[in-house]
Amino acid sequence: MAQPTNTFDTYDAVGIREDLQDVIYSISPTETPFMSAAAREQVKNTFHEWQTDSLAAAVTNNKVIEGDDATLDASSATARIGNYTQIMDKTVVITGTQEAVDKAGRASELAYQIAKKSKELKRDIESTLLTNQVRAAGNSSTARTFGSIGAWIATNDNFAADGSSPTAADASDARNDGTQRALTEAMLKDVIKGTWNAGGNPSVIMVGPFNKQKISGFTGGSTRFDASEDKTLYTSIDVYSSDFGDLEVVPNRFSRDRDALVLDMDYWSVGFLRDFTMHELSKSGDSEKRQLLAELTLISRNEGASGGVFDLTTS
Repeated sequence: MAQPTNTFDTYDAVGIREDLQDVIYSISPTETPFMSAAAREQVKNTFHEWQTDSLAAAVTNNKVIEGDDATLDASSATARIGNYTQIMDKTVVITGTQEAVDKAGRASELAYQIAKKSKELKRDIESTLLTNQVRAAGNSSTARTFGSIGAWIATNDNFAADGSSPTAADASDARNDGTQRALTEAMLKDVIKGTWNAGGNPSVIMVGPFNKQKISGFTGGSTRFDASEDKTLYTSIDVYSSDFGDLEVVPNRFSRDRDALVLDMDYWSVGFLRDFTMHELSKSGDSEKRQLLAELTLISRNEGASGGVFDLTTS
């Protein structure tokens, strides 16, 4: 079949209006599970400090002779530790023309880009909180950095033979990453037991997508059943019931996929010296400039309450 001679079609026409949907679609994730679960507090200096303490080990021979003079016990001082605040930002610059033209999907380019950059800044913070970054005071030419979670956890960790813990539990030294190995339930149970023995009560296992699926393959002491009546196969573990309590298994797109963090969230908080703010930058021509900014630190109230399995395979 062919068109009749002189048929006028859309290929010949001039002036057909464009058909551009007035919506912008994005599937980029914006969930920040760690920052959402951690406490939030205000700090007042670029170096925020706090104190930790512990009780003496329990003894089984605590007995005294009737009428005897008291033997004075030694007392120990608290530990004073801290973390630096880190300034993080996103900037936007939009020409006057772009703001003035008729646009699809948004009325204001400036407002749209500010909203987009706000989400990006939140993702940057979550990713940095969960990396292996040491704290640094910085100077007039070097930015300050806070010590992130990988540099804090040093007491209850399971790592490869060629890996090592931070040398001090104050985020001044990074974890040494070792050869990656597959996550096993025995590794996870080892860390959960360690945190419990130290006095913690972890409630969250935070992992990347690969090791979330790895945990879902654990069988423990149970047998899985298929719900044949509704034709559903259940393959996910969302709560891991350990000998020391239930832990929610939380996948995090922004955590290091090689880490499986066992967290007592009562002992983590994010301290803000300056909360999320947006201010106008000086005008230097026919454009609008904005800076979105936050200054914050990670507060590890007592790292021994949490732990982690490190040096894990990711594929």
